[in-house]
Formats: sequence, structure tokens, C-alpha cells
Amino acid sequence: MSLPVTRGVLLTTVGGMPALYRVVAVSGSLHEPSKTTALLRAIADAVAERIDVDVRIIELTQIGPGLAGALRRDDLPPAVEAQLQAIEEADLLIVGSPVYRASFTGLFKHLFDFIGQYALVGKPVLLAATGGGERHALILEHQLRPLFAFFQALTLPLGVYASNTDFDGYEIRSPQILDRIALAAERALPLVGFAPVADPRALAAF
Repeated sequence: MSLPVTRGVLLTTVGGMPALYRVVAVSGSLHEPSKTTALLRAIADAVAERIDVDVRIIELTQIGPGLAGALRRDDLPPAVEAQLQAIEEADLLIVGSPVYRASFTGLFKHLFDFIGQYALVGKPVLLAATGGGERHALILEHQLRPLFAFFQALTLPLGVYASNTDFDGYEIRSPQILDRIALAAERALPLVGFAPVADPRALAAF
């Protein structure tokens, strides 16, 4: 069953006008095309269906070469520094990684090693991951959530995990995952400054 899409009511404004929320999605995948990146795009699209947002997708496949050899933030090239600033200035982060050696990818962690220790305090973060099977789903709780707890970020209660069988190529085909994406986006709205017009069935799902 697909949950209905509902529009949110903006709680914060700038100069009396609705504020355009900055959504930044960070994919820890080292491949292109990527199931992880496809999942993050689907989540970002679900948020954008409900509120007006400016979406930026950051892919390690694009910034990895400029990131990998740096030992300090001032070693980074300007293009990578700009992406770090986008992460720090986002109103909502959507982060995801494929499961690699029982955790997120090393380059994903290396990227967040350069983020200011207090730059993400209170920032909403929606967690996502992909893996070869359902047994890897605990990466959300055992790996990603503790990482962002260190930053004192607000990790959203509902994350999204998808396994290889949920995809047809690089497109999500599982109705259950599509429903979970919709629900994760819906439940995120109150925590990023929006009040959704809630459907009671959404509260009981999953």
C-alpha cells in the first residue's frame, strides 16, 4: 500500500517569505552508477514532493580523488571544500553508504573527518544504506547513528535500508522500500521545521 503524499506547512520563514530548505545528500558509494546514490536520490525526491527544497547530491565518485590524499582540511582543493561547506550549511542531511567490510566505506568516514566537530549540532540527518542482504540492515543503528551522535546531530528515528533484491538494476522496484521512503520523508517534516498534514495510517506503518 502506498501512503498518500501530503504537503507540509512551513513553520519558519525568512523576511515573511517561505524559506527554501537546503537538502544535501551524501553518497558513500565508490561506484557509478550506484544503488546507494539511487536510494538517496529517491529519498531526496520524496522530500521534494512534500516541500520546496534545494537539493544537492554529493558523490564520493566525483570528489574522492581530491579528498583521498588530504591529511588536513586546508589540504583540500576548493571544489571539495565547497562540498564540506554545503554539508555544514544544510538544513537537512541525507547520508548513505553501501555496507563495506561490515561498515560504511572508508572514504565516507574520511569525508566526515573533515567536518567541524560542532558544525552539525542539532542538524537533522536521515540515515540510509544499501547492502547485499537484510542481515546488513543494522548498519543504520550500529555504524551510522553513532557517527552522527558524535557530531550531536539529530538523527531521524526512521532510516531506510535497501538490499540488492529491492532494485531492478539501479531503480528501486520494491513496493515496501518505496513506502518506507515515503514514510521516512513524511516523518522527517516536523523535525526539519514543517508540520505535515498527517494521515493516521502513516503512524501505524512499519
